[in-house]
Formats: sequence, structure tokens, C-alpha cells
Amino acid sequence: MKESALRLIAAASAAMMTTALAATPAQAESSNTDSIDWGSCPGPEDETVECATINVPLDYTAPRGQTIEIGLARRQAADPSRRMGSILMDPGGPGGSGVASVRQVNPLPPAVAERFDIVGFDPRGVNTSSRVDCGADALGAVVAIGVPTSPEEFEQLEAANADLAAECRKRTGPLFDHVDNQHTVEDMERIRRALGDGKLNYLGYSYGTLMGQQYAETYPHQIRTMVLDGNMDHSLRSTYDFMATETAPVEENFLAFAEWCEGAPRCTLHGDDVAEVYADLKAAARAGELTDPYTGAPLDFYELTVRIFDVNFPQSWPGLAERLAALRDGEPLDGASPLPEDATVEYPYYPMWCQDWGFDIADYDEFEALTGKLAEQYPNVEWTPYIENAIACIGSGIEHANPRGEVDADQAPPLVLIGNRHDFATVYEWTRSAAEQTGGHLVTYEGYWHTIYGHGYSQCVDEAVNAYFLERTIPAEGLSCPNLDFPNFGRSPSEPPRRLPGMVGPY
Repeated sequence: MKESALRLIAAASAAMMTTALAATPAQAESSNTDSIDWGSCPGPEDETVECATINVPLDYTAPRGQTIEIGLARRQAADPSRRMGSILMDPGGPGGSGVASVRQVNPLPPAVAERFDIVGFDPRGVNTSSRVDCGADALGAVVAIGVPTSPEEFEQLEAANADLAAECRKRTGPLFDHVDNQHTVEDMERIRRALGDGKLNYLGYSYGTLMGQQYAETYPHQIRTMVLDGNMDHSLRSTYDFMATETAPVEENFLAFAEWCEGAPRCTLHGDDVAEVYADLKAAARAGELTDPYTGAPLDFYELTVRIFDVNFPQSWPGLAERLAALRDGEPLDGASPLPEDATVEYPYYPMWCQDWGFDIADYDEFEALTGKLAEQYPNVEWTPYIENAIACIGSGIEHANPRGEVDADQAPPLVLIGNRHDFATVYEWTRSAAEQTGGHLVTYEGYWHTIYGHGYSQCVDEAVNAYFLERTIPAEGLSCPNLDFPNFGRSPSEPPRRLPGMVGPY
């Protein structure tokens, strides 16, 4: 089975399957969005967290028709006597669970957690909300194809995506075709009303930034504060714009890794030309001569790009150098787990992504032209697993319900947008573009990784955003916070990833 970004998403979805089934709040259901009946959460009791659901329309063009459930979890302000209200939060995705996130951790720094409840919500299709379910076998068929390397494989992927869409729609029902972000925006407004705190305070990470941007466009006068960390750019005009902007920081991060190896004797590849070493590995992979250290089978180029993704994490550069040397020398590496078979898995990423972005590639010739152009523009890495999102929907027949375009949030109060300079996922260029579109105030973290606020890592970022939430103080124009990411220092992907709990999709 081929390893890929899609495989990683699917595995995460499958891993959440048991948790999701167990997490539906019992006896905490609200019959309308005028109030919320908070109650205990299922599972291990935690008196600091409460859960509930509210009902919202399945289809907002028919608001009196069928309803679905939206799951919520709340940690109340640590100092109730000084409580200022609630902050609604989404951890990202598409398909991330705000309920799972809030149940596991409070993402707010203590100064803000004292004054605000944090409320995580599960977007429609996710976890404790009415869910998008798919068959593991149909999903496995897509994952097994991976990135097509021939016209025949491209056609197989189209057919497998069509089968997957049909299987998910059969298991999920009409909700499958109503999980675009415009519907989520309307759900957020119903949550705001139900919370009863007046204007919305919102914290969105990664894919949750798209929810915030489009909420600001639709309900600009209902916002008190809004912080968007690691932004999507819904104005991307073409499939190539998406692919190129996703690849650019990975190429830059590869060059930074190579430069570090050149100057660091402790790098296993010190004294070697790192770009040449990787070029040789790419050539061997394409020729079918590179051995997969996990299975002993041939390792193709696209799987190789997953193996070198640690160029994006300076703390892991020493380990990456060792792994590249092992690949070159044919040494074995640790294995990976397959997807479960014959199961129903929660997989909201698929229809959410396709309905929101609508990237399309007509045939293998177009795909080959796009990848060739990428290889010319970014000759070292050529590809990043995140680009696989560009082929996720080909052949699926899923309607693009949320057309791409610039966000018009001129009527909203000042928003704060945060971007990591070397972010490999929601790239810095996207955050800059989103800030220009929304008129938001840009805070730059000069380091790596993906999202930063509330992770206890950058005091500079946290203090600026805290002041905004508490006092609506706008961060200083052009605020830049220093890089804190260095080889063999601090956090590492071998530790719990710096993504909030409950985040399933790539963003």
C-alpha cells in the first residue's frame, strides 16, 4: 500500500473511529439554538469540561427541513467572577474535532483562560456532530493507488474516487453533499446565538481560518474579536497556484537543511552534497531501485517525499540526515501500520475539501505538465505530500459548492492573522494574502512548524494575541516575532505533534 498524505489523513480518521463513536454527548442535547443544555461528557469524567449538542438545518436553503446535530465542548473561565464571555474555537482539518481538542487541552494561554470560556465545536460531518462515514475498503482502494504515474493509474484513481463518493454518500445520506464551509459559517452563527454572549470571539487554526474568514464576510457585524492562525487562501486561482505555493516553502526549507548540514559536523551528511544525495535517491526511486526501508519493496518518488518531510522541522534535521544516509546505504527503518479492513471510518475531509476548493485536473497529460513545471521551479524537492490534495477530487463528481474568490471582510472589526514564515502547510504567502483581503493585522512568527498561538512557545505571539482578546488592543504594525526553532533544540516531531488534539485533515 502506498504511503501518502491521503494515507496519513485516512489513518488518522480511522484512529479516531472508536473515540468518535464513544464521544456523542448523552442527555446533553438542545432542541433548538436559543439555548444550550450543557451536561457531562461521556467517558472518563472531567468536571472541568461540559458537552452538548444543538440542532441546525441540514440545508440552509430549506431551513425548516431536516436537521442535524452539532457537537460542542466547553471549559469554563478559570476565574468566573471576571468572566468576559466565550471564545469559539476550531482546531483545523478539514475534519478536525473542536470537541476532542477542548476535552484534551485548553489552547488558551492562562491570562485568557482566566477570563473566557473556551468552546470547541465539531463542524458538521465530524465526531460528535452528525457524521460523514465512509467504507474502509473504498477508501483503501484510493489510498492504494496513491499518486498516479501513468494514464492508466490516473483513470483508476478517477474510478476509485467515484466509487468512494458513492460509498460515502450511501453511508452518510444527504449530509454528504452539505458539508461545505458556507454551511459551517451558518452553523457558527447558530452557535453564537445559542451561547448568548453577544458578539463572537473566535480562534481558528489552519482550516479553521477559512471558517473565520468567511464568517467575517457573511456576519461582519457579529464579531468582537477574531484570531486566525495559519491561514488558508481561498483566492487561489488555479490548481498550479495551489501546488506551487505549497511547494515553495518546502524547497526553501530543504535548502536551509542542506546549508545546516554543510556547516554542522554533527550532521551525518556533513561533507556530502545534500542536494546531490537527494537527487540520487530520487533517481533511484524513479528507476524502481530504491528499497522501502519499511517493507523491503521498491520505494517510489512520491513515497520518498514523505520520508524527507522533516526538512520542515529544524529540530529533526539531525535525525533526517541519519535517515537519508540509511536510505542511501540500504539500512532498514521502523515500519508503519496499515488501515483497518472491513470497517466504517469517519472521513469528512473528502467531501469538505472537494466542496470548498474544486481543484480539477482533466487527465494525466495535464497532471504530468503540472508536475513537470513544479520540478523546474523547485528542482530539489519537486513535490510535497500536501500537493496530493490537488488530486483528491478528480473523478469524484462532488459539486464545488463554495467557489474560490477573495474574501470581502471590509465591514468586520480588526482581525488578527498569524503566519509562520516557514509553514509547510498553510504557507506564509497564504496568510499574507488573507490579511490583505480581510484588512486584518498580520503577526509573523519567523520560525517553522504550523500554527503558533497558545502552544507556549512564542511569548511574543502569545502576549500580542492575549492583549487583543482581552482588551481588543491591535498588535503593532508589522509585528515580527523571532524564530525559536533550531536543530536539536526543543520540540520535535518524534514528540506529540504541534497540532491540536482532534485535528484530522492536513490543515
